[in-house]
Amino acid sequence: MNIEEKISRLYREWSGSDALKMEKIAGTGSYRQYFRITGASGNVVAAFNADVRENLAFLKFSRHFKAMDLPVPRVLYTGPDSEVYLLEDLGDTTLYSALTRLRIKEKYIHPDIVKVYLKVVELLPKFQVIAGDSIPFNYCYPRPAFDRQSMMWDLNYFKYYFLKLARISFDEQKLEEDFNAFTGFLLEVPAEHFMYRDFQSRNIMIHNNTPWFIDYQGGRKGALQYDLASLLYDAKADLPEDFRDQLLTHYIKAGMNFSSSDETRFRKYFDGFVLIRILQAMGAYGFRGYYENKPLFLQSIPFAVKNLKILRERALVPVHLPMLMQALDEIIGNPVFSSIKAPQSDLTVRIFSFSYKKDLPADESGNGGGFVFDCRALPNPGRYPEYGDITGKDKLVIDFLRKEPEVDAFLNHVFSLVSQSVRNYIDRGFASLMVSFGCTGGQHRSVYSAEELAKYLKEKFNVKVEINHSYESNDPGSGLRNKA
Repeated sequence: MNIEEKISRLYREWSGSDALKMEKIAGTGSYRQYFRITGASGNVVAAFNADVRENLAFLKFSRHFKAMDLPVPRVLYTGPDSEVYLLEDLGDTTLYSALTRLRIKEKYIHPDIVKVYLKVVELLPKFQVIAGDSIPFNYCYPRPAFDRQSMMWDLNYFKYYFLKLARISFDEQKLEEDFNAFTGFLLEVPAEHFMYRDFQSRNIMIHNNTPWFIDYQGGRKGALQYDLASLLYDAKADLPEDFRDQLLTHYIKAGMNFSSSDETRFRKYFDGFVLIRILQAMGAYGFRGYYENKPLFLQSIPFAVKNLKILRERALVPVHLPMLMQALDEIIGNPVFSSIKAPQSDLTVRIFSFSYKKDLPADESGNGGGFVFDCRALPNPGRYPEYGDITGKDKLVIDFLRKEPEVDAFLNHVFSLVSQSVRNYIDRGFASLMVSFGCTGGQHRSVYSAEELAKYLKEKFNVKVEINHSYESNDPGSGLRNKA
């Protein structure tokens, strides 16, 4: 029985009816597979993972967090072998995808995203301390605590899958001595609370304008600093330093209510945990990128190098690590690691906006079209006189549509579907993909959606993107114009 058949059977047992539709959700860096199932009971998410012990950790933690009224997905049903389980569907909007969408043009952090991050760092201590005091740590996998063994695994992961594969020179014995000194320093911090382990923007969903937490199956006992370090120095999120400082202060003051001595101690060790988290992540980028030959993961390296440079300039890790720092300086000083890009694909994505009062855009590639998305169910600024002679490229229309949750939900479904095809087309060497958005007049909603998809694809994939708006080929007397 293949995975889809197992999921279909489990869904039937849970709901009493067959799934109407099943679609695979775009993968992440893990080997777990996720599917969205549509049925009579609405949407649910099915997860498959052959690593049963990891599944049991996730399921136990989920039920524990949910019992404490924390924002995690509800476990709906579990298969007898625990390889497959059904979860509440939280949609497709991660904190990372929302952050990326709202800052593609603007390099500052959008106020709506600032609010989410502040809420996230307020919620984090509830997972770490309040829920962590009674969590079933006996289910932690693969280690019950972020202890010396765990730290050495991460540091050696960095050594073997980044330093060696990237051909960074080092003295192995001296580096091992530095690793031992570094772990000794980090182990001075009490490791008695729940450590989420992979607390980053892709593992936080935004559902009903509220952050929800997922992918904590690697949780274990650990120091408080690690999770905050993971969030603030999440590589491709690329948060500005002043915003990181704001979030660090907010966590300490609003989240933990630390005393002045506790705050001093927390800050003393914070950069150490930032460093080990970055090194672990770089090991993952090397493993996925260099060893498994997945170039997309190499694109995160320049962001990690930027963070290493910030740490080196701050020099707040109060332990002597000469060989490690020599290796890091070699990475920072090598321009290759500061400008890695995925190879240019031959794929061209052609994005169109059009009016349903006229014909659908013609497919000039000869491949039979592609996606056609109907935007007419979205809120329509064209109903209001002040938007009558402007388009979805204008700020007034953009602001109008960005405030509407239906638009955000619609686009995230679009992004997920189109991304799946883009990845597949790149792998298969295809040259053309066509995506069209239609609305009543081809002026507001379709134009905005086309522009948003174009920005998303340019940020996420190294593909050529072309945009064609039907209103731009209209007669000049149509009255439409774009305002800066």
